[in-house]
Amino acid sequence: MSIHGEIRNTAGVIGRPAAPPPGPRAVLAGWIAALAATVGFMPLHVVWAAGIPLFADAERFRVWHSDGGGFYLWTLTGLAILPAVYAFALIRPWGLRLPRMLLIVPGYALVVALGGYTVLAVVLSVVQWDSPEAIFRPWTGIYGIGQFTVWVGALVVALRSYARRTRI
Repeated sequence: MSIHGEIRNTAGVIGRPAAPPPGPRAVLAGWIAALAATVGFMPLHVVWAAGIPLFADAERFRVWHSDGGGFYLWTLTGLAILPAVYAFALIRPWGLRLPRMLLIVPGYALVVALGGYTVLAVVLSVVQWDSPEAIFRPWTGIYGIGQFTVWVGALVVALRSYARRTRI
């Protein structure tokens, strides 16, 4: 995009009428989405990333962790901060200063990605329920499915509210 496009975009953001504040349901959903990304997701993944085989088969976990699983977990944990900040952008006034599509398009992509991950977790939980090769205990899949379902649902509510409120 050229500098003229950026100036036009900035002028459009400044010149558009102020969006109404989010409703209480959207604010609650934004907080739930941010907490699902941080409090719901990060603690257990930090434990695993640190190499602690909590709720896992210790020997299989150590092999997996040393073969790149640890790096994968640290990456996921660090990246979980982004959707938390994103959830706040949907409900806080500073989020209105960003170009509308910069929040809407990645938001729906995130909903699809997390929803797909949830479906994958359901399938893997069913397929690997009593598998002797499974690294993690079966209930961690159930926890993940519930946690991701809440996360996706909250994101949808906050995102739809943002999209409606910022429509010109």
